[in-house]
Amino acid sequence: MVKVGLVQMSCVKEPAINLEKAIAKIREAAAKGAQIVCLQELFTSLYFCDVEDYENFKLAEPIPGPSTDAIQTVAAELGVVVIASLFEKRAQGLYHNTTAVIDADGTYLGKYRKMHIPDDPAYYEKFYFTPGDLGYKTFKTKFANIGILICWDQWYPEAARITALKGAEILFYPTAIGWATAQDEATNTEQYNAWQTIQRSHAVANGVPVVSVNRVGFEQDGAMKFWGGSFVSNPFGSLLYKASHEEEEVAVVDIDLKKSDSYRTHWPFLRDRRIDSYQPITKRFIDEE
Repeated sequence: MVKVGLVQMSCVKEPAINLEKAIAKIREAAAKGAQIVCLQELFTSLYFCDVEDYENFKLAEPIPGPSTDAIQTVAAELGVVVIASLFEKRAQGLYHNTTAVIDADGTYLGKYRKMHIPDDPAYYEKFYFTPGDLGYKTFKTKFANIGILICWDQWYPEAARITALKGAEILFYPTAIGWATAQDEATNTEQYNAWQTIQRSHAVANGVPVVSVNRVGFEQDGAMKFWGGSFVSNPFGSLLYKASHEEEEVAVVDIDLKKSDSYRTHWPFLRDRRIDSYQPITKRFIDEE
């Protein structure tokens, strides 16, 4: 049994304030019994990808770096694993959307670089981020072997499948996604339901729990409402927890890792995969044989 902490919070412009707030919420999650704590995507800043502005590159930092140093200290003190999504400066002119994993003794275990980079109105991530080049990864922490994917990755079943096949016992998705406030309520509801459904489908297809942690609150001068709605799904797609769309929340959810064996045995999707037939998946589009 693993106790997973989800930190759904709002952010402000000053990175130091956001880091201090996140650390306080890690402490809150640990006080509630959390063993693994997941923070949202790019938690040290506002979601800056709403505009293409060269000044925003100043928000980036090396990984390991100052933020991971601070989190390593608190992780070791509290004995918790922390999943921390940051804006990585790899070299001059080379940046990634990256998640660092800190083990319960404060050890830096490594990082995953976001593979799928969106470019949509108010989500101009291709301006900032180079696509990940580390591949899909799992991390053997004190409490579980975990897989990390980031936001836009969550729409791609291939990413979830490969990470699960590499031995992930839980899939974590740090996320930053919201509604344009000019949209109508029906559109907003439909978008959230699609977002949740696709991730629950990854839990079902791979027989592992999924933990998705989103930010919340208004940004972009009120034009964007990050929809919160963080959740935990069991391997059959049933919700074990769902956060509100309005409030900051720190929740701790019990996940029974032994149940994955039962789900995978009774619905043996991995057994019945026809891996000999999947070669066409590597094509962009199958318009020529």
